[in-house]
Amino acid sequence: MPLATMEIDFLKQLIAQRSGNVISSNQDYLLESRLIPVAKSVGLENVHALVAELRKQPGSALPERVAEAMTINETSFFRDMAPFETLKDIVIPTMIQKRASTKSLSIWCGASSSGQEPYTIAMIIREYFNELSSWNVKIHATDLSEEMVKRTQEGAYSQFEINRGLPAPMLLRHFERSGAQWRARPELRKMIDARRMNLTSAWPIASQYDIVFLRNVMIYFDQPTKERILTRIHKVLRPDGYLFLGGGETLITLNVPFLREPTGKTVCFRPVAV
Repeated sequence: MPLATMEIDFLKQLIAQRSGNVISSNQDYLLESRLIPVAKSVGLENVHALVAELRKQPGSALPERVAEAMTINETSFFRDMAPFETLKDIVIPTMIQKRASTKSLSIWCGASSSGQEPYTIAMIIREYFNELSSWNVKIHATDLSEEMVKRTQEGAYSQFEINRGLPAPMLLRHFERSGAQWRARPELRKMIDARRMNLTSAWPIASQYDIVFLRNVMIYFDQPTKERILTRIHKVLRPDGYLFLGGGETLITLNVPFLREPTGKTVCFRPVAV
């Protein structure tokens, strides 16, 4: 039996509250297909029973699992390419000059899914910037999904995932066979600190970042949520830092302290004083 309108509305409200992810009406069909495995995993027969359980136990871990199940984990190595060319040709060289006295570079990949984005950045650093080998370079990768965080920590990818954007020479230099998968070499994995984080909840962030990647996730949030997240990013991004958003994402109509700046083959957003 299809989900009732009240059940759909309840689930969509819960998901928006827990993750900021706004499920549109033409995505309602995803609720059934993605939440059946969650229901089965806790011994429930169907999504109707899952909704009933969620109503009874709002303070349990179950709502978080529902929110995670509805996230879109689409990613690939060197996705859209232009931002990574700009990172290599302009942004990192600029930061090397500006951070020469501290020899420290901090990068944050928010909503990093299964980790291809932070590993792409790590490979760029190892391939093109030998001078950074003596620096304190850290790439923080965060995602709502615990499963995606574990995948990033493991750094293991199927042949299909490897074929999506990773050049063969880089694959052979930075990955090694692990059964049917390819796993990032230890020196690459140690550059990345992966942890779970909900962009709409408290941020366990104590450091300031030079570069922030928050690509292809803002499209799932409503305007007030976007403004809250970007205002918080402004607080953790250094005044001369760079923010990368997805190619189809814009700050037009948003009241946030960032200035659009064409940079290389893409657009970056620079923090402005408030």
